[in-house]
Formats: sequence, C-alpha cells, structure tokens
Amino acid sequence: MERDGQKIDIRKFLPHRPPMLFVSDMPFVDDTSVITEFKILPHCIFLENGFFTEAGLIENAAQTCSAIVGQSFYDKKDMEGTSNDLIGYISAIKKVQIYELPKVHDILVTKAQLMSRYDLNGVSICTMSSSTFRNADLIVDCTLNCLIQEV
Repeated sequence: MERDGQKIDIRKFLPHRPPMLFVSDMPFVDDTSVITEFKILPHCIFLENGFFTEAGLIENAAQTCSAIVGQSFYDKKDMEGTSNDLIGYISAIKKVQIYELPKVHDILVTKAQLMSRYDLNGVSICTMSSSTFRNADLIVDCTLNCLIQEV
C-alpha cells in the first residue's frame, strides 16, 4: 500500500468511524512512516472550550501510527480496504509531550515513524514515534506502543 502524493480514504482502512475518527487524509505512507492530516471540526467530541483536548491529540497520533503497521495486513493493490479486518489498541503511552492545544478549524499534520515491530500469528506489537504539527509548529511529540490484530 505504499503511496506518495495520492490521497487515500483512510476510513476504508481504520475501524474508526465518526465521531471517533481523527484522521481525514493520508497523503503519504510507506513501510516505516506515514503522514496524515486532520481538520478539527466544530462537532468534534474531543473539544473543550473551543480547543481539541489531550485525549483527542493522543487518539489522532494512535490512528496515524496504526496506518504504518496496519497496511501490511492488506493486499498491496487493495485501495478499498476490503481484503482484511483489523482492530488496534494503544497498549502503552511511553512518552507524550503536548506543547499547545489546537483550536476548532485548525488542520493538524501528524508524522509517525515505526521504531520496532514484533509479529506473531496475525498480531503485531509495535513501538512508534509521532509528531503533530499545526502549521509549522510542533504541538505534540509522543511514543506509543500499539497492538494490531486481524479479526
């Protein structure tokens, strides 16, 4: 599923649906990295006093990270997300630094890197680092452990 410059409908590859979907577009993904975008809309459930909360920022990072490992469970030519079903969990938040909360209508760009991965019987356990930007400003830096498995 390596794609660069081609917008991918991430909704077809994540089990999340609104109101729990916190990735809008995925302009780049390869075997070890991904870039996603998310526009914060007024009806977002993780808004508090006009700001996107810490929980929303962590969930955005986790959904972004899951695309790196999750893609390996799908056929390479599958653009519709029909060749498999997955579920994923944050198994640990190893580090999180939130420098600023974004506001409604801000667009977040989240970049993630695969740091380590262990696969066994349809389950992947992985560690990933993620950085979220609003404009050119770093607003979140985190490291997550995730578990992704076939259903």
